[in-house]
Amino acid sequence: MAFDFKKIYKEEAMPKLMKETGYKNIMSVPKIEKVSINIGTGSIKDEEQKKRMESNLTLIIGQKLSTRPAKKSIASFKTRKGMPLGFGATLRGKRMYDFLNKMVFVALPRRRDFRGLDINSVDESGNLTVGFKDNLVFPEMAGQDIKHSFGFSATIVTTAKNKKEGVEFFKAMKFPFSK
Repeated sequence: MAFDFKKIYKEEAMPKLMKETGYKNIMSVPKIEKVSINIGTGSIKDEEQKKRMESNLTLIIGQKLSTRPAKKSIASFKTRKGMPLGFGATLRGKRMYDFLNKMVFVALPRRRDFRGLDINSVDESGNLTVGFKDNLVFPEMAGQDIKHSFGFSATIVTTAKNKKEGVEFFKAMKFPFSK
């Protein structure tokens, strides 16, 4: 059964949240603003491996990644200002919804020992951060010749005002939280 987050939001989550929380206006109901994907490559010295990581993540999210440079020099980590530390992308619109559908309904259930997302993954601003220890749970990696798996994080940014509002929103959107 195919799921669509846009449809879930408009037909189920919005009316449910308006009824339960007492929102007077449709525009005041929380919604997903963007999804930010980040991967750190600071400790990897092999340029070939970095290129494979970048191409595999580009395949997963459907968008080219940008390089994330260091904001300042830190001697103990041997980093200099402007040195590339990882890759990232910000998803909006159709790509965002496509990635969320794939993440929630395909990749998360394929994780080993998955029993649901932790409610503490929602921060005080109502945004949800999900970390993936390996990229092999995504269907795009099924036919690939994988030598090294890698982890990355996905942050779902919402317009919720606080944690309670964010948790209610994600539950209404059918995100699988643990009991």
